[in-house]
Amino acid sequence: MSSQHPHAGPAIGPRLARLIVVVVLAAFAGVYVLAAPFRTGGVPRVAGVVAVTVLLYASLLIWVLPRAARFRGVPLVAAQSILACADVLGFGTSVGVLAFAAAPLLLASYTLPAIAVLAGGVVVAVLRFPDAAAAADAAITPVLGTLVVYGLVRLADRVADLAAARPALTMAAVARERLRIATELNTGIGRGLDAITAGSRRALGDPAEIGDVLRVARRSLADTRAAAAGFRAMSLAPEATAARALLSAAGIEAEVRTGHDEPLGSAGALLATVLREAVTEVVRQGTATRCVIETSQQDGTVRLRVSNDGAPTAARGEEGLAAAAGRVEAAGGTLTMGLDADGRFTVEAAIAATPRPVTVPDPTAYALSVTLLAVVVAGFCVKGLLHVPWGATLPAAVAGMALLAVLQLRWTAEAPPRRPYALLAAQTLLSFVPVLWFGTAWLGTAGFLAGTFLVALPIRLGVPLVAAAMAATGAMAAALSQGPARIVNYTVSVLVTGLVVYALVRLARLVRDLRAAGAELARAATVQERLRAARDLHDLLGHSLAAMLLKCELARRLAAADPDRARAELTEVVAMAERAQVDLRAASGAGEPEMSLEIEAESARSVLTAAGVETRVDLGHGPLPGPSATVLSTVLREAVTNILRHSAARHCAIVTTSEAGAVTLTVDNDGLDPRARRTPPGAGIGNLTTRLAAVGGTLTARADGDGGFRVQARLRADADAPAEP
Repeated sequence: MSSQHPHAGPAIGPRLARLIVVVVLAAFAGVYVLAAPFRTGGVPRVAGVVAVTVLLYASLLIWVLPRAARFRGVPLVAAQSILACADVLGFGTSVGVLAFAAAPLLLASYTLPAIAVLAGGVVVAVLRFPDAAAAADAAITPVLGTLVVYGLVRLADRVADLAAARPALTMAAVARERLRIATELNTGIGRGLDAITAGSRRALGDPAEIGDVLRVARRSLADTRAAAAGFRAMSLAPEATAARALLSAAGIEAEVRTGHDEPLGSAGALLATVLREAVTEVVRQGTATRCVIETSQQDGTVRLRVSNDGAPTAARGEEGLAAAAGRVEAAGGTLTMGLDADGRFTVEAAIAATPRPVTVPDPTAYALSVTLLAVVVAGFCVKGLLHVPWGATLPAAVAGMALLAVLQLRWTAEAPPRRPYALLAAQTLLSFVPVLWFGTAWLGTAGFLAGTFLVALPIRLGVPLVAAAMAATGAMAAALSQGPARIVNYTVSVLVTGLVVYALVRLARLVRDLRAAGAELARAATVQERLRAARDLHDLLGHSLAAMLLKCELARRLAAADPDRARAELTEVVAMAERAQVDLRAASGAGEPEMSLEIEAESARSVLTAAGVETRVDLGHGPLPGPSATVLSTVLREAVTNILRHSAARHCAIVTTSEAGAVTLTVDNDGLDPRARRTPPGAGIGNLTTRLAAVGGTLTARADGDGGFRVQARLRADADAPAEP
C-alpha cells in the first residue's frame, strides 16, 4: 500500500509552522510575566516587567512573520538587547530572558554580540547565586532559550523554503526527464531520421538506395514503438484506463482500485502485460458481468490482482497469461491463477518495484531539526542533573535521564513506535516515580512527558493529560515543601517545556513531510512527462514513420515501371522525414507540435491512396486555433495509422463539421471484419482520449456492426492547449 504522509500544502505548512512558533514564544514570555510578582516587589515594578517582556515578545514576532521582515536590522536587534538587559538588570528578571536578545542577534548573523550577551548572562548568574549548581542552572537557561528561539524560527523558515521550492523541484524533475528523453531519442531515432532523409535524397538519383532507406525506416519505426512502450511502462495508469475501456465496451462492469506508488519502472511493464492478458481473457470468455482490478504496494513489492465473476473454463489463462507468468517469474516475481473463497476467478501477480529515484534538495533539513531537538533535550537533562547530589545516586540519575531522552527522541523517528502506549506508560513512570529518590531535581522531566502527550496523542486526549501532568508536578512540588514561586515555576515549566518539545518535533515532521510531498510531486511530474513523450512518439512520430515506410515501399515498386512517380514518392519521404524531426523535438520536450488539419488531411489522402484505399476528404470547419488543429490532426493521424495497420479497408471518408462553436472530425472506413475476435485497445485510443479530455473534448471509436468503423472527435473550436504537468 502506498505510504501516507500528512502533506502540508504550499500555504498550510508555513502557516502552521509560524503558528507553532508564535505559541511557543508566547509561552516563553508567559513564564517571565507569571514570575514577575514573585521576583519583583511593588505594582509599578511588576508592571514594568510585564511591559518590557511583552515588548520583547512582540519584537521577536518580527523574525517570525514574513510581512514584518522590513523592520529587521541593526536598530531592531539593538532595541531588543537593550530591553532584555533592562529586564534582567533593572527589574531582576531571570537571565533566561536574555535569550530574547541573543537569538535575534544570531538570526541577524551577529554571532560575537550574541556570545557577549550570553556571557553577560553567565556573569549575572554567578553574581546572583553563590551555589555553583544554581549558578550553572541559571547560566544554561539563556543558552538553551537562545537555541530554542533560534531553532524554531529557522525551522519555520525552512518549512516555508521547502514549500516554496516544490514547484521549482517539480519543474526541475521535468527538465531532467526531458533531457533524458531527448538523449534517448536523439541517439537512436534521431539518427535514423537523419539516415532516412539522406538516403531518400540519394535514392532520387539512384533507386538502388531505396532498400537501405526501407531498412532504416523499419528499424526506426520499431525503435519508436519500443520507446513509446518503455515510457508508458513506468506507470500502470494507462493500461488500467485501457482495460476499463475494453471491459466497458464488452458490457462488463469495471472497477479499478489503485494503491501503488508511481513510477514502477521495469516492474510496470511486466504488470501491464499481466493486466492486458488477464483482461483480454475475461473479455474472450464472455461470461463475466463484473471485474475488479486492484494494485497495492508494501515492503518494496507491488501486487496486481484481477478478479471476475465469470464461469471458469479449463482453457482459461492458458494463452497469453502463461507467457506473462514466465516473464514475471524470470524477473523474480510470482503469478497465480485460480478461484478464491467467494468463487471469483483471480489472477494475482507480485514483483519487486523498481521506482525511478527522484533527487530532492536539502536532504539534511530533517536531520538538522532532530539534532536541534536532541541538543535541547540534553540541555534540559543537564539542568536537572545539576541538582542531584554527588554520590551513589548520581549514576542512577544519569541513566534515568539518558533513558528519558532516548524515549523522547523515539517520537521523531521516521516510522512511529510499534507500541506507542507502552512507550507512553514507560515515559510516564520515568517522569514521576524517580521523584521519590531525586526530589525537585526530577520535577522538570514532566515537561518531556507533556511534549510527548501533545506529539503522540490527539488533541482531545493530549491537552487533558498535559493539564494532569502540570497538576501532578505542582502537587509534588508542594509535597516537597517548595514555596509558591517555585510551585508556579515548576508547574508552568511543564507546559513550556512540553510546548518546546512539541514544536521541535512537529516542525521536524513538517520538514520531513514537505520533502516527501515534494518528492512525490516530482515523481508524478516525471511519470506525466514520460507518458506525454509516449503519446507524442506514438501519435506523431509513429504515424510519420509508418507513412514513410509505406511511401518507400511504393517507390521501390515503381522504380522500374514509373521512375517519375517513384521520385515523387521519395520527395514526399524527404518532406515527411523533415516534419518527423520536428515531431521528434516535440516528443522530447524541445518544442511544441503545431499541426495543420488541412495539411494533415491531404497527407492522409496521399498515404491512404498510395495504400489502395479510395479516400474522400470533406473539410467543413472554419479557421481553427493552433491547439485545436493540432489535437484534431493527431486524431486523424492515429485513425489513418490504424486503418493501414489493422484493417482491410477499401474506402475511407474524412469529414469535419462545425456547429454551435464545436468542431467534429469523423473518420469512417469499411475495413473491419465483423467476425474478427475482440482485441485489447492499443495505446492510441487511450492517448487520444487523454489529449482530448485535456482540452475539454471527447472521442468515440466504435464499429457499426456491418464491417465499418468510425472514429469521431469533438471539441470546442477555441479549445486551449493542455496545461503543462
